[in-house]
Amino acid sequence: MAPKPKPKPTASSSSQPPPPIEDLFTSLNLHIQRSQFDQAVKVADQILLVAPSDEDAIRCKVVALIKEDRIDDALSTIQASQRLPIDLSFFKAYCLYRQNKLDESLESLKSQEGSSTAMLLESQILYRLGKMDACIDIYQKLQKSKIESLEINLVAGLVSAGRASDVQGTLDALRVKATSSFELAYNTACSLIERSKYKDAEQLLLSARRVGQETLMEDNLADDEIEIELAPLAVQLAYVQQLLGNTPEAMEAYTGIINRNLADESSLAVAVNNLVALKGPKDISDSLRKLDRLMEKGNGAKSFQLSNGLESKLSPKQRETIYTNRVLLLLHANRMDQARELVAALPDMFADSLMPVLLQAAVLVRENKSGKAEEILGQFAEKFPDKAKVVLLARAQIAAVAGHPQIAAESLSKIADIQHLPATVATIVSLKERAGDIDGAEAVFDSAIQWWSNAMTEDNKLTVIMQEAASFKLKHGREKEAARLYEELVKSHGSVQALIGLVTTAARVDVDKAEAYEKQLKPLPGLKGVDVESLERTSGAKHIQTDSRVGITEAYEESKNKEKAKKKRKRKPRYPKGFDPANPGPPPDPERWLPKRERSSYRPKRKDKRAAQVRGSQGAVVREKHEAAGSDTSANTSNSKSDQATTSKGSSQNAVASQSKPSSKSSKKKSRK
Repeated sequence: MAPKPKPKPTASSSSQPPPPIEDLFTSLNLHIQRSQFDQAVKVADQILLVAPSDEDAIRCKVVALIKEDRIDDALSTIQASQRLPIDLSFFKAYCLYRQNKLDESLESLKSQEGSSTAMLLESQILYRLGKMDACIDIYQKLQKSKIESLEINLVAGLVSAGRASDVQGTLDALRVKATSSFELAYNTACSLIERSKYKDAEQLLLSARRVGQETLMEDNLADDEIEIELAPLAVQLAYVQQLLGNTPEAMEAYTGIINRNLADESSLAVAVNNLVALKGPKDISDSLRKLDRLMEKGNGAKSFQLSNGLESKLSPKQRETIYTNRVLLLLHANRMDQARELVAALPDMFADSLMPVLLQAAVLVRENKSGKAEEILGQFAEKFPDKAKVVLLARAQIAAVAGHPQIAAESLSKIADIQHLPATVATIVSLKERAGDIDGAEAVFDSAIQWWSNAMTEDNKLTVIMQEAASFKLKHGREKEAARLYEELVKSHGSVQALIGLVTTAARVDVDKAEAYEKQLKPLPGLKGVDVESLERTSGAKHIQTDSRVGITEAYEESKNKEKAKKKRKRKPRYPKGFDPANPGPPPDPERWLPKRERSSYRPKRKDKRAAQVRGSQGAVVREKHEAAGSDTSANTSNSKSDQATTSKGSSQNAVASQSKPSSKSSKKKSRK
């Protein structure tokens, strides 16, 4: 009988009592100091089994989860601790910030107002939201807190807010050098790029790379890790080369960064976008494949959405640029369905931007729906008048190309900033003239003249506008109004061109006035002794070339020939190798380069006379021979007819045979007689 197996020990019998809570906190502290955050989470859970409401253990667990990039678990822990009297609002705000839920993060920070750490997080949230002025205000308030490396974020905020010119003054006020850290040097170089100082920016970026390599090597980072840390510098250096016009160098740099794949996600996205923009419509399929690397995995072939990491790390402007380039590439590739789908999703992503409506109009134009595009742009301009300038310019461009000059002129007339500039006035007048609205074009000139008459600017364009308006009125048969404008120009500015125009115009409507103003014209030199009346009575002067002129021409030609003779220089002839000029031998045949049939020694080949005697088809030859020979008996006649039929059949089957075959075949038939 087999022995019974021993029963397994139960959990209650094998469990050991938990270690003292002091030992657990000691272990927790040790794991945190060693950056072993996964172990720290486990120890914190052990502490919470013993003391579920311990505030320190909960805080340590939340921080360790954040360090491990387990943001969802950290939020779950914070949510589970809401019933406890523990304030975790700052950690909740940070987790929401990491999840790119920026509005919720700001709401969670309201209870932390006044804290320097909360203000720093708030400034980062505002920066990501694109509210740069509010972000800079917080950084300026934090300057008294002496937060380490605060100037790096402050300079970044100034550049993003369009205040690049304030960067150097800010650094001087803080008594900080741009090369004190490679991050600060990078941000300062970005301010130089904004100010179009590309060479200075390039030098500062090279200095930043050198400082960064030295700093990171002191921290004992591997070469690959150093390259990843300095990837933004490499991308920005390539961008500077692009701005300097060194396109091959920039494309090579971008391609190297993408192929090595040793860059952070955001730097790689910027490199891909810039390379796609440089290539333009060339190699569209490759550009689309490169952009597909930035999209969310498992999103499907048709949709396009940036990965979560890029959505949180890139600025709204950068994300919008990538989406815009994607749409343009789809339009070039004629993938209208995908372009339409992506354009429809952009208004929700970038509600405050003009780009979605412009791209929507571009898709409609590509589909030959210019009227619909004009309608959409017009509605947007009426709804958002403060953003209407670019939209109205796009509408005018689309309408002008589509052959709708009146709509184009109307769109330009609604842009108050530029409607009175000479270039805009000329464009509107040309469009209205094309549409046949001459009165409307004249009204545009009158409005521009009135505006410039009241304008208090140094660079006043009244003279130019009035001159063009007078020419326009004269062109369309409105001489009195044109003469009035020319007269005003003469009286106010004393323009010679206006005086000439006035005399020419007034001569058609008021001869006395024309003669009065004609006296103000300066006489041309050399015309005092010319009798105009006698000159008018002549039939016209004839051009006669005098002897002196001929002599001058001959002397000139002779000197020219002498110069040519002087320029000619005798060159020593070059002979073939081994050739003796003293004993040249027999001269070469002068006809050696002519075809053989054109040479004097050519003799054509004789033609075969026998072949020339054969004419016509095979049957015809047999018939002629039989007719010449005659027919002696009825049997012979029947034989020759059958022979003809045989020969004729042979000729139809062998139409391309040589002419010698029928004759031999006929002789064979004849021998059978």
